[in-house]
Amino acid sequence: MAGRFPQRPARTTVRGGQAAVPAAVPRQATAPARVRRWVPDGPLDLGLTLGPLRRGPADPTFRAAADGSVWRACRTPAGPGTVRVRGCGGEVVGEAWGPGAQWLLEWLPRLLGADDDPGAFVPRHRVVALARHRRPGLRLVQTGLVLESLIPSVLEQKVTTDEAYRAWRLLVRRFGEPAPGPAGVGERPMSVMPAARTWALIPSWEWHRAGVDDKRASTILRAVRVAARLEQAAGMPAAEARARLEVVPGVGPWTSAEVVQRSHGAADEVTVGDLHLPGIVGWALAGDREADDAEMLRLLRPYAGQRHRAARLILLSGRVPARRKPKMPRVDIGSL
Repeated sequence: MAGRFPQRPARTTVRGGQAAVPAAVPRQATAPARVRRWVPDGPLDLGLTLGPLRRGPADPTFRAAADGSVWRACRTPAGPGTVRVRGCGGEVVGEAWGPGAQWLLEWLPRLLGADDDPGAFVPRHRVVALARHRRPGLRLVQTGLVLESLIPSVLEQKVTTDEAYRAWRLLVRRFGEPAPGPAGVGERPMSVMPAARTWALIPSWEWHRAGVDDKRASTILRAVRVAARLEQAAGMPAAEARARLEVVPGVGPWTSAEVVQRSHGAADEVTVGDLHLPGIVGWALAGDREADDAEMLRLLRPYAGQRHRAARLILLSGRVPARRKPKMPRVDIGSL
């Protein structure tokens, strides 16, 4: 008879035996927020600075509100937390909820580029100078967290951005936990990405449903097994952090650069191995849409120490070559 016996938890076989499939975490009541006010030492554009942390328009860990505030849900060393950042006159107001609230507020200035030095950047090309003039509030974000940038960067390997964003959205919503505070409730609740152990327990068919092939899934599983060691890289210089990340099979120069640009605010760590960036940089600086990585690095040589910032400004300039080929076809392996 239906309802006579309690339902048994779903289980799946993983390496080492039986493990329960991660279940949804019940949503908690909203607690009062902790608040911090901070005055930046120059222009600050919240959207531009925090924009690289957004993985698609429906990212469950990031939200840009109509009032100009930015919401972010993340897993800190102290636990899950949500932070809302908004401008108020000449200062920034941060409100945070959850076990990670104190950590988020302590890190708030560095998140918004307090350790960044835009004044050290000297434009060498007109297109770069104009982009900098039009975007004076650009700062390089520094999260101090490695895994939250590593996993979505691995998902973006060798696929279209739409596929990667979809995989990140589905996996975080399915296996993450509700964001602390008011962001975790309502019609479009935000979520905190899963803990390292939860990533390790995701069944193979859930990766498949999200459109993630075995190679990328295996790279993530290898990374989360050494998550504590990888998080230690946040306290290392960017070059040493990249070297530690690249010890994990499946994490190469492209992925490690994408991570330290966000975790460290690394102004000089330019992305190599990208499908589009060399052509965009080559077109903007030399009219060469066929530029490869070597040519891109040659063109960026005058910006030594600030090459990532130069590449960001070039992308923000909007000066990109016209498309000559159709977009890469999307292959949804989850439907196979």
